[in-house]
Amino acid sequence: MSIDGTDLGHLRHAVELARLALERGDEPFGSVLVSSDGEVLFEDHNHVVALEATQHPEFAIARWAGAHLGPDERAAATVYTSGEHCPMCSAAHAWVGLGRIVYAVSSAQLGAWRSAWGAPPSPVAPLSILDVVPGAVVDGPAPQLEEEVRDLHRRFAHLHPTSPA
Repeated sequence: MSIDGTDLGHLRHAVELARLALERGDEPFGSVLVSSDGEVLFEDHNHVVALEATQHPEFAIARWAGAHLGPDERAAATVYTSGEHCPMCSAAHAWVGLGRIVYAVSSAQLGAWRSAWGAPPSPVAPLSILDVVPGAVVDGPAPQLEEEVRDLHRRFAHLHPTSPA
């Protein structure tokens, strides 16, 4: 499967949530859970600065879906996210049985950008989703959104030079 126009619309929404996180002083990540019918079921952005380090939107989506959707609904849903899931979020996604993941930029891209900016490395290995969940259905990155997402992360890295995002 590849990223189509509908996917790009949901990814743009996830990037807007990432922008909102940045405007609120947090790391720029945003995610949207969409049903098989195209309905936005849940959305969130990072709260790792405001609350604590595990408050990723993808993890919030997994918790919400586990509490509010049946197994078939979870499997048919798609998670759209501004950045590829970290290992914690990938595992949560798999444990609750969510479906497809579509991301705007990869963990490898983000790691390379942060390294070039002199930011400290993440405390967690930048594994791809497929390294954590071998059977996952994943599409990304979306080159159309790369510069916009890179700019959000560059702004955060310059505002918070010691953050190990």
